Amino acid sequence: MRISTTPDGTEDSRTEDVMGAAHAYPSDETALLVIDPYNDFLSEGGKLWPSAKEVAEGVGLLDHMRAMLAAARSRGFRVFIVPHHQTTPGDYLTWDHLSPTQRRIVERQTFAVGSWGAQWHPDFEPREDELVMSQHWSASGFANTDLDMMLVQHRIQKIVLIGMRANTCIDTTARFGQELGYHVTLIRDAIGAFRWDEMTATFEINAPQYAHAILTTDEFLAIVNGRSSAAQPQ
Repeated sequence: MRISTTPDGTEDSRTEDVMGAAHAYPSDETALLVIDPYNDFLSEGGKLWPSAKEVAEGVGLLDHMRAMLAAARSRGFRVFIVPHHQTTPGDYLTWDHLSPTQRRIVERQTFAVGSWGAQWHPDFEPREDELVMSQHWSASGFANTDLDMMLVQHRIQKIVLIGMRANTCIDTTARFGQELGYHVTLIRDAIGAFRWDEMTATFEINAPQYAHAILTTDEFLAIVNGRSSAAQPQ
C-alpha cells in the first residue's frame, strides 16, 4: 500500500502490484520518451528557461533527466526523442484555429528553425541508435506523428516519460498513450513546468486518473535495479 497526500491534505491510499523488476520494466518492452529536450526549455539563455527555472531547480529536473537517460541506456531501453515543431515565421499564417500556446509560439518564435534554442540540450542529444520522432504541432507527441507506429514496430508496451512540460506535452502525450493501450509511467522529478500549481494539477489531480505509475527518479531506479518492492507500477 502506497500512501500519498492529496491537495487538500487528506491521505489517498493506492494499492500497487508488487512484482520483480524484470517483470515491471522489461528492457525489450520499455521505452523512455524524452519530451522536448530543447535549449529553449532547458538551458540558461533559452527563451522559456526563465519560466521553467524555478520548478526545474526545485525538483532537480536536469540531474534527474540525466539519471533517467543514463539508466535507460544502461538497461537497454529504447530511447525516443519526442520533439515539438520547430517554428518558422510563416507557420500558422493560414490556420483558422490556433491554440493560445501556438499564438505565443508565433510571437516568441520559440524553437525557431536553425536557432540555438531549437537544438537539443547538450546532455540529451540522441545517440545514433536512438530514435527522433516527427515533430508534434500541439501538445501530443502522438497526434499527427509517427510515434505510435515506431513504438509498435519496436514492440514497446511500456512508456516512461520525462522532459517538458508537465501540464501540456507530458500530460497530453501520456493520456494519448494510455488511450492507445500503452502502460504509462511518469517520473515526476524528471518533468518540469512553469509553475508549481501546474505540477500539482498534473501529478496530484490529472495523472492519477490515467497513469499506471507516478514515480520519482529514485523510486524508478530502485525498481529497475531490483532494490524496491514498495513503489511498483500497477
